[in-house]
Amino acid sequence: MNVIEVEGVFWGPRGRADILSDITFAVPQGQIIAICGANGAGKSSLLRLIYRHQAPRRGTVRLMGRDIWLMGAPEAARHLAAVLQEQPTDFALTARQIVALGRLPHRKGWAAGLSGPGGEDATIISAAIRRMDLGAMADRAFGTLSGGERQRVMVARALAQEPRVIVLDEPTNHLDIRHQLELLALLKGLGLTVIATLHDLTLAAEFAERVLILREGRILADGPPDTALTEANLALAFNVHARIDRTGDAPRFSFHL
Repeated sequence: MNVIEVEGVFWGPRGRADILSDITFAVPQGQIIAICGANGAGKSSLLRLIYRHQAPRRGTVRLMGRDIWLMGAPEAARHLAAVLQEQPTDFALTARQIVALGRLPHRKGWAAGLSGPGGEDATIISAAIRRMDLGAMADRAFGTLSGGERQRVMVARALAQEPRVIVLDEPTNHLDIRHQLELLALLKGLGLTVIATLHDLTLAAEFAERVLILREGRILADGPPDTALTEANLALAFNVHARIDRTGDAPRFSFHL
């Protein structure tokens, strides 16, 4: 079953040319896909279409077989969670309260308060905090945390949401090497559909079952890492000369002008 279907999608800012053109692909349940490409290729714009932040000019985005724009926001959020690259630092909330926001789509009405979630909600929130190793900072103000700590809080919020799909925009930004590897291992072990933009091609090759490469708002390549991340595709995508050493356990990429 395909949980995400992007069919014939075009998008661009109002009054300007298309940034994304004729994008079509589907993601089956449980697949881990990395979206790669140069700055300005349309990676974040494509994610915003998938997590229902912006509607396509033409074409359709389907979630669980339904046009995502025919769903209400709470219904979509019960199936799909998004972790963005930058987070506001002025939330007057603790890390624990941010994680608790992930339970809002499952409550009756968006106005449900954050104070004292009980029963199943409290159990799920605590489990997400433990999973992201946030226990020592759970009651600190969100704005006092480092960039990497804030990123882990936002991933914990997404886990508390209990989605079937997690969409992440450069999830390893701000994380040190250990937490990068821990986060990617965690995402691989969830059994969920994961769609992530990644600028680190080595991480993309090791983490993803499938790599989609964008070039100037169109799909240049789409397939397993070994077939998508070729020297020819990378040269076109990034406008550089690319070399790949595949003699080790993981490919090593080098580039020059």
